[in-house]
Amino acid sequence: MRMPLIAGNWKMNGSLALVDTFGRAFADASLPEKVEVALMVPFPYLGAATQALKDGGVAVGAQTLNDHLSGAFTGEVSGAMLTDLSVRYVLVGHSERRSLFGEDDAAVVARVKAALVSGLAPLLCLGETLEEHDAERTEAVVLGQLGAVLDALEPAERGCLVIAYEPVWAIGTGRTASPAQAQAVHAAIRDCLRRYDNALAEGMRLLYGGSMKAGNAAELLAQPDIDGGLVGGASLQVDDFLAICQSAG
Repeated sequence: MRMPLIAGNWKMNGSLALVDTFGRAFADASLPEKVEVALMVPFPYLGAATQALKDGGVAVGAQTLNDHLSGAFTGEVSGAMLTDLSVRYVLVGHSERRSLFGEDDAAVVARVKAALVSGLAPLLCLGETLEEHDAERTEAVVLGQLGAVLDALEPAERGCLVIAYEPVWAIGTGRTASPAQAQAVHAAIRDCLRRYDNALAEGMRLLYGGSMKAGNAAELLAQPDIDGGLVGGASLQVDDFLAICQSAG
């Protein structure tokens, strides 16, 4: 049985006050026993978040990392630095990193490997643009992005991944894939994983990452191949995010 994971991605938002609000709310909340919760907060708040959220049982994640272990890369953050702050997860391949910062499949692979070397769990994001979606290229794009990473990893490394399908056309647009559409892509991802190893496919957690909200979370999470959510805007509202976490139980 795969334990659901609800991961919030604050992107370049938040404050120390918001970290404190979430820490107090989750310390007092009664979450379902078999649901894991994580928050991906901006770099400056990682230390505060690990302290504020520890009593609420919430894991802390980072939003990216550099693919080098150390060196003259001003402004960058390494996996070892994240591990030092008790960070557990790190997003890799988010659509905004791919589109705004030019991270291609090779860059994503390098960051996945850097995360694994540092003992972090990479949360690998896959997804198609509106143009690719309308051209009915969803599976070709998503499975191509997945294959680029899986082919570069050893079998034991593949099992350390969490995968999030994030249709780019449904991020921050108010549009959401229907539960049936989301399930179809998640099923295709799981079928792809079976080509590598059946146990890998059965154990891999697949998250949906396209405008999940309190109002649609339960229906999305009820799909057989959706094991959680990568939540954007709703993760900045503590009541909404708690409601989504409750929906996963």
